[in-house]
Amino acid sequence: MSEVTMDKLVNLCKNRGFIYPGSEIYGGLANTWDYGPIGVEFKNNVKRAWWKRFVQESDNSFGVDAAILMNPRVWEASGHVSSFSDPKMDCKECKTRHRADNLIEDYVKKHKLDVDVDAMSQDEMYKFICDNQIKCPVCGKCNFTEIRNFNLMFKTNRGVVEDAENIVYLRPETAQGEFVNFLNVQRTARAKVPFGIAQIGKAFRNEITPGNFTFRTIEFEQMEHQWFCKDGTDMAYYEEYKNKAMQFYNDLGFSKDVLRFKDHEKLAHYAKCACDVEYLFPFGWGEINGVHNRTNYDLSRHQEYSGKSMMYLDPVTNEKYIPYVIEYSVGADRLALALLANAYHEETLDNGETRVVLKFHPFIAPYKVAVLPLQKQLNEKAKQLYKMLNKHFMCSYDEAGSIGKRYRRQDEIGTPFCVTVDFESLDDNTVTIRDRDTMEQIRLNIDELVDYISKRVQFN
Repeated sequence: MSEVTMDKLVNLCKNRGFIYPGSEIYGGLANTWDYGPIGVEFKNNVKRAWWKRFVQESDNSFGVDAAILMNPRVWEASGHVSSFSDPKMDCKECKTRHRADNLIEDYVKKHKLDVDVDAMSQDEMYKFICDNQIKCPVCGKCNFTEIRNFNLMFKTNRGVVEDAENIVYLRPETAQGEFVNFLNVQRTARAKVPFGIAQIGKAFRNEITPGNFTFRTIEFEQMEHQWFCKDGTDMAYYEEYKNKAMQFYNDLGFSKDVLRFKDHEKLAHYAKCACDVEYLFPFGWGEINGVHNRTNYDLSRHQEYSGKSMMYLDPVTNEKYIPYVIEYSVGADRLALALLANAYHEETLDNGETRVVLKFHPFIAPYKVAVLPLQKQLNEKAKQLYKMLNKHFMCSYDEAGSIGKRYRRQDEIGTPFCVTVDFESLDDNTVTIRDRDTMEQIRLNIDELVDYISKRVQFN
């Protein structure tokens, strides 16, 4: 089996309708990507799997969909206005701007050095770059300015007058929407601590460093779950959510050797402890998920800045306290990219032909079944079947080319089942159904198809 590369993934995604470069006909816009007809179904299924596991099947968890634009005081309270920044430096030769930590990370990976960039101060990063003569990736010179902090939030103006009083921000994370709605959800859902608030939504960061296809972008989607609990129970829930995260990925088809936990050595100011779940991408280990013990920092800050009490009254003990928060945050785009890389297989068949197949878990496959008439005279029967199945699943209909080529097209987009309508179907109402992974075929009555497929595309 050939090794998957980023070039292979990017080419497949563009050619098969998963992901296109953003604004491509105008030359694109760095770090932006558009999900195509296949990609949007795939990404939506990834989000559905996450929501099913962490909201639908989770006791005492509730969803919200908070506004992207929030009162600017939210970002003052959260600390984003004053401290949400990246260490950046300019190349004096070609005038391009770079993240200092990314320059070091690339150098460390290339030379296989054991260096923890996260633990470095800005002075240590600058010295490391100078001492090792790390070169600008654009012009090849090592002549940088000193490191400066650049705020990552996109700033815009509300209303017709552009002044400081009308500044609003595109949210750099979705978490604050869950925190500011803590009281609303607790009251309207009659929720008792411990309980969770979840959200899937867009976030925006003014990233200047392009990052391996959809791994690092300026616009992305987060899937977040905030678990509100009492101080003293927080560490047990922290470990529980680490285990839940890993189990979720295992159930999606990741093997344990391509996943790992990485504890944060340099903690954020609000964190008691934190770790990432990393996946072994074709370009190396990369974060797809964070689990953080945020203590009661967020609710305390919003209480301070808003003047609204965030105290929870325990109905049993009458004790009042500000809950701690265990945050479970997943990048939907990064997880989708990891699933693409994990599913990609090249197989040499008995006839010497190579087939490319995406072996997705059936639940997240863009299409669950493809309907293929063996010949054009069978199109009417096949289209009737397609319309019937489409009421239950996302389906594909393909009548162009040989049956072998059509199988290959469906393999490349990860369709778990192909149903072939042949002349025998007209006589006895049976069809051939082909399994994507094994390529085995069986004969089934059309009346049995929905039940057969339904049982095999569930995510449990």
